Amino acid sequence: MRRSSTVTGTEVMYARDRACQALGIQLVDVVPGRACLRMRVTDAMVNGHGIAHGGYLFLLADAAFAYASNAYGPVTLAQSAQIEFLRPAAVDDRLVAEAVERTRRGLTGIYDVTICQSTGEVVAEFRGHSVVLPRARAGGDLMEG
Repeated sequence: MRRSSTVTGTEVMYARDRACQALGIQLVDVVPGRACLRMRVTDAMVNGHGIAHGGYLFLLADAAFAYASNAYGPVTLAQSAQIEFLRPAAVDDRLVAEAVERTRRGLTGIYDVTICQSTGEVVAEFRGHSVVLPRARAGGDLMEG
């Protein structure tokens, strides 16, 4: 994973992120305003149609959004998010979620996340709106001031 001066907080955040760890979601790259995560679709992640359950795709996108927005340091949470499912993902598909900050002003931000298969085919598009919690840092430390 590429490092920046603020990645330490996201590394601590990942160490505490039981959901991502349990699903095998890996951090590929995290810098302020951007994050790349990957996940392999397992048998346990499929729905009754035999394709990846949308909840897992949302979770992957939401995690990329979380790491991109928290890489600045202060604890940042989703205030809203939506996803568009564009094509199904199957068992053993290797998915990559790339989050990109579109705007950040004051305590709020907007992030877009694209989930692609390893072939480059887009599976889903996600947009998240973030809000910074005053006086807290990613990883759980209180900020001064």
